[in-house]
Amino acid sequence: MDEKDKQGFVVKDRRKVSLDDLDRPEEPTGTAPPPPEPPPEAPPEPEAKPKEQRGERDQRKSIPLPQVTFSTFVFSLSSSALVHLGEVPEPSSNQTRSDLPMAKQIIDTLGMLDEKTKGNLDRDEDQLLQTVLYDLRMRYIQKSPR
Repeated sequence: MDEKDKQGFVVKDRRKVSLDDLDRPEEPTGTAPPPPEPPPEAPPEPEAKPKEQRGERDQRKSIPLPQVTFSTFVFSLSSSALVHLGEVPEPSSNQTRSDLPMAKQIIDTLGMLDEKTKGNLDRDEDQLLQTVLYDLRMRYIQKSPR
């Protein structure tokens, strides 16, 4: 290896602005520069939650979700309807509240699925949908004002 190879490579700065130029005040040019754009607003910081709630949320992230099938979809809608009927506490607040119009919406959605899938479901899927619809409709009637 000769002496030139030991040096490595050479960097030549070809920029037209030097650090000395940055320290000088700008000279007026006759046109005002556009005003700087305001920085984007930072999203509000989330409220601090107790460690127990954060740990539960982190734990839920690691739980694998079930495969999406027609049956799990029906069970999901059914669970939502039960929450809105006030039969099951809300997962986020663990409070039980009744929202009958929302429950009716979900029950009607399941009814629409029943109509639209006639003849396209296997026996188990059809039986599940019929059973869930019957159960939810009866619960809704019991909760509805007379």
